[in-house]
Amino acid sequence: MPAPRSTVRRGLAAVAALPLLALAATACGYGSQAKDDDARANVSAKGKKLSSDTVKIGYFPNLTHATALVGIQEGTIQKELGGTRVESTTFNAGPSEIEALNAGSIDIGFIGPSPSINGYSKSQGKGLRIISGSASGGVKLVVNPDRIKTLDDLKGKKIATPQVGNTQDVAFLNWISEKGWKVDAQSGKGDVSVVRSDNKVTPDAYRSGDLDGAWVPEPTASKLVSEGAKVLLDEKDLWPDKKFVITNIIVSQKFLDEHPDVVEAVLKGSVATNKWINANPEKAKASANRALENLSGKPLPQEILDPAWESIEITDDPLAQTLKTQAGHSVKSGLLKEPNLQGIYDLGPLNKILKTEGLPEVADAGLGVK
Repeated sequence: MPAPRSTVRRGLAAVAALPLLALAATACGYGSQAKDDDARANVSAKGKKLSSDTVKIGYFPNLTHATALVGIQEGTIQKELGGTRVESTTFNAGPSEIEALNAGSIDIGFIGPSPSINGYSKSQGKGLRIISGSASGGVKLVVNPDRIKTLDDLKGKKIATPQVGNTQDVAFLNWISEKGWKVDAQSGKGDVSVVRSDNKVTPDAYRSGDLDGAWVPEPTASKLVSEGAKVLLDEKDLWPDKKFVITNIIVSQKFLDEHPDVVEAVLKGSVATNKWINANPEKAKASANRALENLSGKPLPQEILDPAWESIEITDDPLAQTLKTQAGHSVKSGLLKEPNLQGIYDLGPLNKILKTEGLPEVADAGLGVK
C-alpha cells in the first residue's frame, strides 16, 4: 500500500529555465554548488554529530525535486542530522549526477529512474541503492502551436529533451517508438529530431525558433508555456492511475555501508519534509520559491509557479513497479541492455521510519536487497 501523497499545488517554477547565475562550479565539474547558508545556519552547535562530518546531497533546481528544495531550505533535513553538516550540489540531468555519485562528489542524490537504472546496471549492482521515492508526475510535452497542432504533427520536427539517457529522453524515445517512428537513440536523428538541450537554455532555443517543442520536467515546461508554447501531452496520462516515479532518492552503496545512521537521518528529514509540504502547501510553495531564488538570484513568476507546482505529486513511495516499466523502455530504445535490477532497492530504513510515523510501508516490486 503506498504511502500518503501530497499533490504539490501550484509550485515553484522555472528555475531550470533561468540562468543559474548565482551558482559556482564545483571543483569536480559535475554540477553547481548550491547556496547552503540556510542549512549551515541550522547546524546546532549542540547537535550530536553522526558518523560523518558532512553528507553531500545532489539534486536538480526543478520542481520535481521539491523535497530537496524545501527540505534543505527549511532545515528539516539538517535538523535530523544534528551536527553533521549538509553540503548541497545541483545538476541539470541525471547522468552527470550519477558520475558525481560514482566519483564520491556526492553521497546521496535526488534523481530520476532512468539514470538510477543505468547507474545500477553499469556498476553491476554495486554502485547505488534506491532508498526512497520523492515525486511523481510533472513532465509535459509542450510545443509551438503554430507548427504543431496534433501529436501526429511531431514527425519531422525538432523536440528537446534534457540529456541523452535521462528520464524524459527515454520516455520520449519510447513514445516515438510506440508511434511506429524510427529514431537513432544515440544521435537523436530520425523521423523526429530529438535535440538534447540543457533545461537552462531550452527556453532560449525555443524562443529563437530552433526548437519546435520539448518533452521536459517542471518548471521548464511551464516556462515554455509562458513563452507561448502549448501543452500537447501530460506524461501522467500515459500511465496507469496517472502515477509514475519521476524522482527517487539514491545513495552510494559505500556511503550506506559506512554511514547508515546518516542515511537514516536524511530519510527522516525527507519524510518529515513531505509531511510538511502536504500539511502546508502554500508555505511549502513559498519555501521552494525562496530556494530557487537562492539558486538563480531571482524569484519565480506566479504564472509559471502555479501550473508547474500543480502537476507534481510528492510521495515517499518509489512507485517501484513503474521503474520496472521504465527499465523496459530504456531497453526498447536501445540505450540499455536488459538489466538485472535485483537489489536496486533498499527500502528497509524508509519502511522503519514510516512504521514509526504510523504510515503505510512501501513496496519494492520484488527488486529489493535479499
